[in-house]
Amino acid sequence: MNQRLLNIYTIVITALLAIVTLTGAKSDPARHARFDEIDVERINVREPDGTLRMVLSNHVRLPGVIVKGKERAPEDRPQAGMIFYNDEGTENGGLIFGGRKNGKGQVVDAGGSLSFDKYGANQIVQLIGVDDAENRFAGLAVTDSPTGTDVRRRIWLGRRDDGAATLALMDGAGKKRILLQVGEDGAAKIAFLDANGKVISEITPPQASK
Repeated sequence: MNQRLLNIYTIVITALLAIVTLTGAKSDPARHARFDEIDVERINVREPDGTLRMVLSNHVRLPGVIVKGKERAPEDRPQAGMIFYNDEGTENGGLIFGGRKNGKGQVVDAGGSLSFDKYGANQIVQLIGVDDAENRFAGLAVTDSPTGTDVRRRIWLGRRDDGAATLALMDGAGKKRILLQVGEDGAAKIAFLDANGKVISEITPPQASK
């Protein structure tokens, strides 16, 4: 008798769980989940149709360049970060960061970059900071890319490798035409350049009176 009641109880509970599961799935198709903490190596954010819109990843699983959902030849990207994709699943910017020491004890690949790309082309805005054994600069770059591959920097505002704070304005061909600069020693100047990069005029502050 007890075994029969146990069997009936098992069948009823199983049926109730099935009903709750099915009705719950229909009433809440999104089925939100909450976690206090989660460890992952990569997260893909997709549209309902599967189109990739963002990847959050460590550097090992960070994908190569993806165009319309298809990854080109894998690239060795030493940084971790987030890669952004447009409505067609094509990379159009990202936030990457890294930093480590190589076998010689040199700091390499240290810094970060936040960039946004033009549709079907390269970066048009980039906020970047790099400070390692090979490069030392930080700033904001604005770029034109008329043909998609012809990259022409138009504005650079930041700190150069030599420590000078600069504002450089370039023409449509990407050639520097105005340079505002303050060196580490405080020396300031404004330079005007021709299309060949030659300084044609320069303004410096008057000498302080003794």
